Amino acid sequence: MQLRFYNSLTRSKDIFTPLDPHHLRIYACGPTVYDTAHIGNFRMAVVFDVLTRLLRHVYPRVTYVSNITDVDDKIMDAAVAANVPIEQITEKYTKIYNDDLQALKCLLPDIQPRATDHISQMINLCENLISRGHAYVAEGHVLFHVPSFPAYGGLSGRSRDDQIAGARVDVAPYKKDAADFVLWKPSTETQVGWDSPFGRGRPGWHIECSAMAEEHLGLPFDIHGGGADLKFPHHENEIAQSCCAHGHTHDLSYFAKVWIHNGFLTVEGEKMSKSLGNFTTAQDLLAKGVKGEIIRFALLAGHYRQPLDWTNHGVHQAKAQLDKFYKLLHAQDHVEQASPPHRVLEALADDLNTPKVIAELNALYNAGDGAGLKAAGALIGILQDDPRAWLGLDNMSDVDADWINDLINARTVAKKNKDFVMADSIRAELLHHGIVIEDTKDGTIWRRA
Repeated sequence: MQLRFYNSLTRSKDIFTPLDPHHLRIYACGPTVYDTAHIGNFRMAVVFDVLTRLLRHVYPRVTYVSNITDVDDKIMDAAVAANVPIEQITEKYTKIYNDDLQALKCLLPDIQPRATDHISQMINLCENLISRGHAYVAEGHVLFHVPSFPAYGGLSGRSRDDQIAGARVDVAPYKKDAADFVLWKPSTETQVGWDSPFGRGRPGWHIECSAMAEEHLGLPFDIHGGGADLKFPHHENEIAQSCCAHGHTHDLSYFAKVWIHNGFLTVEGEKMSKSLGNFTTAQDLLAKGVKGEIIRFALLAGHYRQPLDWTNHGVHQAKAQLDKFYKLLHAQDHVEQASPPHRVLEALADDLNTPKVIAELNALYNAGDGAGLKAAGALIGILQDDPRAWLGLDNMSDVDADWINDLINARTVAKKNKDFVMADSIRAELLHHGIVIEDTKDGTIWRRA
């Protein structure tokens, strides 16, 4: 199967050619674990989960790496505010993040490296960059010298002025150039830190992913990505560090061949912000009874490269569609295993076109193809639960199913005879006993109210 993905590096939708068709290697930037992750973080996680599922369907082996940033000034601030060691903060929020991933039906990454386990690799990268003239030491800092890499900006396409403005750089007196960025910074006695040839300190954010990606995937690897907000400066800086540290200053693809970025997420038409009161986390939604699969389906409703507006209407729509699909699977009882429909595979192969996949799911539903529906759902991580459990029918041990079915059959006869008063009275009788019935094209189903 021929796959096509939009490559942010080439700015075009290209045919995907793996470096090694027997082993694909993917990296996506994971969370900084100082607080509960918001719903925008999980758009990336769900998109890369679908990508990984597709690649595993096509290729025999895929290694998916997504990191945990567990050393950062925000983490240090959270630890100080809570008066606890930073490890207590990072362990707590890493567990919450992984629990949320699983609730949203995401497979955990094959490797989930932590920055604090890769300090020696980061120090080595700094030393390589210094020895090649791309970095320098100043007042306990190691800084990457942006003018030493003329290809800088190749991923984002930003001009030098845009680079400086976009990076919100600190114009410090020890910098040789305003655009230079920190690879290593000094730590005080009360701050977390590690000994290094440059003095006791801690890594800058950008160097972390360069070190972890190289350690676990080697260079170059197939696909790197994350949210569009990471394209500049984070991903731009990763390319600069990794290419320059290994002497590949004229090949921006030496680090990663394909760059995939998902679009921004807004909430009810506005940028997500705690000050606006619309800051939405997966934890909030799950606590309100929104199933993780509904969250996942809502995140896949738009094409991954386009902005997505998170709305209550979208959540309700996702639930309604999933309920409909599960009702067909329940009506057909145990559907047989089937291969994913070709049209669904084609849609995913065309730059993960999930809106088209959803249209194909509806076509399979309309055709009454439960087996095809379930197989298609597996490719995007939905419709794998027990339909009875999804529909709330699995806790009926104290219900007289025969009595309910007799009443439903009597109602069917009443409707056939146009005795709608009788049909309505039977519905009311069932509701009085806590049983809700629903007429579908596959027959009448019931559940506890």
